[in-house]
Amino acid sequence: MAMTPLPLPYEAPRARRGSGTQVDRELERVRKLSAVLDNQFVDPLIGFVLPGIGDLVGSLLGLYTVMIAIRRRLSPVIIARMLMNLALDAALGIVPLLGDAADMMFKANLKNLALLEARVGNRGRATARDWMAVIGAALAFGAAIGLAIYAIVRVVHAIA
Repeated sequence: MAMTPLPLPYEAPRARRGSGTQVDRELERVRKLSAVLDNQFVDPLIGFVLPGIGDLVGSLLGLYTVMIAIRRRLSPVIIARMLMNLALDAALGIVPLLGDAADMMFKANLKNLALLEARVGNRGRATARDWMAVIGAALAFGAAIGLAIYAIVRVVHAIA
């Protein structure tokens, strides 16, 4: 009975030594998509034209980068950072006009591209900075939920 080997981590295709034509087509598509969405302001424009729905569409388009990161078996911490970038981008963009302006400056897709490119070289491992960002976001989320609960309790007590 033959044993099947464990799958190896995803590695980008490599060109022959000396050919000078190493092209990672997936990464090129991510670069183009990120440039169109963030540098050419398509993401904020969609959010401006279709408030709420446009931000959802922009986030769904941004999931392509996350899908590539998952396929390449990057650390779940890095994928969590990418999802946080998209969530923050969507949350900022939901605010009419002001959110669209903030959306122009935040550029979640380019941030995710940078995470993908930087981590491909170290086989997708998370750094201490990645862990700190995820832990900080979890603490901020917990604080926001706690603050919302506190505000609800105060309002209920004020009414009663």
